[in-house]
Amino acid sequence: MKDIGSGGFLKNYKSIMLLLGGILAGSILGLVFGKEVEVLKPLGDIFLNLLFTAIIPLVFFTISASIATLEKTEKLGKLFLIVIGVFLFTVLVSAILMVVGVLIFPIHQDIIISKIPLEIVAESSTGSEITQLLTAGDFYELLSRKNMLALILFSFLVGFASLQSGEKGNDFSRFLQSGNEVMKQLLHIIMQTAPVGLGAYFAYQVGIFGPQLFGAYAKPLGLYYAVCAFYFIVFFSLYAYMAGGKLGFKVFWKNNITPSLTAIGTCSSIATIPANLDGAEKMNIPAHIRNVVIPLGAPLHKDGSSMSSIIKIAVIFAMFGKDFTDPITILTALGITVVVSVVEGGIPNGGYIGEILAITVYGFPMEQALPAAMIIGTLVDPMATLLNANGDLISAMLVARIAEGKKWLSEKVLV
Repeated sequence: MKDIGSGGFLKNYKSIMLLLGGILAGSILGLVFGKEVEVLKPLGDIFLNLLFTAIIPLVFFTISASIATLEKTEKLGKLFLIVIGVFLFTVLVSAILMVVGVLIFPIHQDIIISKIPLEIVAESSTGSEITQLLTAGDFYELLSRKNMLALILFSFLVGFASLQSGEKGNDFSRFLQSGNEVMKQLLHIIMQTAPVGLGAYFAYQVGIFGPQLFGAYAKPLGLYYAVCAFYFIVFFSLYAYMAGGKLGFKVFWKNNITPSLTAIGTCSSIATIPANLDGAEKMNIPAHIRNVVIPLGAPLHKDGSSMSSIIKIAVIFAMFGKDFTDPITILTALGITVVVSVVEGGIPNGGYIGEILAITVYGFPMEQALPAAMIIGTLVDPMATLLNANGDLISAMLVARIAEGKKWLSEKVLV
């Protein structure tokens, strides 16, 4: 079991604490020196440029390597399909709930809106716009962050091609896996500069826009935590009841305490795998199910991240004075949450990949939209991880119910 004591807690939250420290320090500088902190803006720009240049190869290697090593997973057949179906169901339910929350409690950011020229936001169209989002005319165009969705589709195809090549593609598959590890380390190195980069950005924001900027983040953060708490208590209880009736409800809430504390203490779905497996065993979830759902869910199943994706998109739309309530906009946002849930798995700070994808799809200026989304992503990370990790546990129960029948839990408990 991973240590979640004071030392372990501080170690696992070190990156978030440093980010928050950088943001706080930058905010203080902005309040004290006002517009004079504009001299710090290049530090923020350098950080963002480093991040932009690392994103393209990182996304390619991560997705293609993941697909290229799917042989064992594909052999799971029917169980694998059930698992994916359950994952998609809970991710979409969580995202839709957040959309409802945003529609009931709209996010207004007049301070930021008044400072950003709205004409720089690209207007979307139908027809050729879909082609441009999904494909690129030349290979080199895939290397632009403006074609992120096309890159993701291409990466999936490369991964499948490697998988279909069998032994002849083994060397290329190893190259993809090696590249994936290298690019993860590169992103880790770049993110070491995030406290300074985001601190400089926030100093500039506060210095230029004034202390009212804090109010712009207060409502979306409050809305996110409130809706997530509701989803965690109400919907997870409902899922547990669907999986095993009253007994399922009792078993889930009795055995999810350690996984929950581990998720909060480590702020990592991957690090919560051992606690989730132990909890699933105590819930009497069959071994062949828990040993598939839990490890597979950690990188691929993100209820909390899907909800944070919606709130970030809503905030960005508010920043630029755009209407988030359009049905096409909402449907696109739901589609993005599904992609984000898969793409960010196994990548340190992988949520930033999803933010860049969302900004690209909607045509917003990256330099202005990404830092705001990153700040929100940092502040919602603990709650998002809690839902991500516990979502894997509750999904294992639902998969057991579908695959083993409605008496799976009662029969096991009575033995």
